[in-house]
Amino acid sequence: MVKLRLKRYGKKGEVSYRIVAMKSLSRREGRPLEELGFYNPRTDETRLNVPAIVKRLKEGAQPTETVRSILRKAQVFEQVNA
Repeated sequence: MVKLRLKRYGKKGEVSYRIVAMKSLSRREGRPLEELGFYNPRTDETRLNVPAIVKRLKEGAQPTETVRSILRKAQVFEQVNA
């Protein structure tokens, strides 16, 4: 199963995340199938590749709870259902 999850990067105390599509059994820092966006929790900055995310969701990818809340804030699920 493919999951949309956060991949941690950055130095200690200045962490950021990439939103990636990965196999569910892969470790967090493993090689992603595709990078779909960026999330910085310190500044609440988010950059998303919405067409690629919509494509992955339509193929059956399951987002984690954190990624689901980020996508809900960006109103991505409305584009999937349209």
